[in-house]
This record gives sequence, C-alpha cells and structure tokens, in this order.
Amino acid sequence: MAKFAANLSMLFTEVDFLDRFQAAAQAGFKGVEYLFPYDVEAAEIKKRLDDHGLTQVLFNLPAGDWGAGERGIACHPDRVEEFRAGVDRAIEYARVLGNTQVNCLAGIQPAGVSMEQARRTLVENLRFAADRLEAAGILLVAEPINTRDIPGFFLNRTAQALAIFDEVGSGNLKLQYDIYHMQIMEGDLAPTIETHLDRIAHVQLADNPGRHEPGTGEIHYPFLFDHLDRLGYAGWIGAEYKPAGSTQEGLGWLDGVR
Repeated sequence: MAKFAANLSMLFTEVDFLDRFQAAAQAGFKGVEYLFPYDVEAAEIKKRLDDHGLTQVLFNLPAGDWGAGERGIACHPDRVEEFRAGVDRAIEYARVLGNTQVNCLAGIQPAGVSMEQARRTLVENLRFAADRLEAAGILLVAEPINTRDIPGFFLNRTAQALAIFDEVGSGNLKLQYDIYHMQIMEGDLAPTIETHLDRIAHVQLADNPGRHEPGTGEIHYPFLFDHLDRLGYAGWIGAEYKPAGSTQEGLGWLDGVR
C-alpha cells in the first residue's frame, strides 16, 4: 500500500506554514514534504513533526533566489561554491528533522552557458552532493521537470536524468519521478516507472492539465496506484499539487488509497 506525504508548500496553504503539519495529520497523511525549510528554525519544524506523529520525507537543497525566479543552481558554473555550502546546510536540517533524502533542483540553463558546460557542472555538483550526503546517511534524489512550467529547466526527461546519473557514478543518487512533469514531457508513465523502478526513490503526483488533485485531469491515478503496488514500490508518494478549491475539498482522491 502506498505511503502518501502532503507537500506543505502547495497543500493547506489556507493556514500558516507551521500550522500545516497539524492540518496534514488531521487529513490522514503520515508524512510531509515541502520545497524548503530554511526560513524556519529546524527545531520548530521538528516539534511540529513530533507533535503530530509525522515523518519528514523530503525537502530540496537550497536553490538560489526562488523569489527572483531561480529554480536551482546545480547547473550554474559560477555558483559551485554556493551549491556546496547549500549541501552542508541541507545536511544540518536533515539531521534535526530526521529525513533521509533530499532533492536537488538542476536549475535553468544560464544564458551564455553551453549545454555541455551546464551538464558538466551538474555532474560535478551531483557527485559532490551524493558523496557528502552519503557520509551523512542521506540519499540524494534529483527530478526532471517539464519545460512548460519552467522554460529552460536543464533536467527534463527520464532518460536524460539517468544518463547523467550514470556519469555521476554514485550509488547514492536516485530518481525523483514526478508523474505530472513526466506526463507533460514524455507520457508512457506506467512502462517508464516499471522499467526504472530500481532507480526511483521518490514519486510525486498532480493531475494534468492544471496541476490539480488526482481526478481532475487526464491521468488515471487509480491504475497508477495499483501499478505501483503491483511493482512493490516501497517509497513515498508526495502530493505536490495545487488544489482546485480548498485543500480539504480536494482530498477525496485519498480515500481508499491511504
């Protein structure tokens, strides 16, 4: 049976961030994820996790200036030192919060930087992060993201990501497979998941179009949930979608699968 984590950057935004932990637990979620924890003291987040019996599943490495439109810096040749400092900061938070995996956002390919140079930088940064995180007992994941929502995002297809992972050559680097992003970029969801299951450590979901909750679009989630169960997927599934209405009103999809 799948394990579902509420993405608190997108769900329960009707209340303040620290209050979303209680809301997620009351809705039946056993785990939580979100984009970044770094604006809140780790001890404050840890208290909310403990108070509500929640598992901290995932958050991202620092990803540059999010408010200014940056979506990761791992492929930016001029930001390597900043990236490495971010890895250490993520480790500090993960040790307090107890999560055993973090996600790396590759970023948008910078103007004036060639594809080859961006790829080389990403490979080197992923290798550094995978090694540093492994020493701390934390798994590194990275996700392809669609180029409609984030034009120019460097990592955007499953095969591309896995080829880069092969070049990195670390056993501590796995795929974060976002169903929504990959439906847009390549489709063929079920066979792709089955083929690469041993390299997938985390799954995320949203329906398409709209990036709303399952059942609002074209993706047949009951089939995919059963498919993941048949394959023996043992990781978490992060609910990373924008509710079409209130969060609570859109949770009907969760009945019977949690």
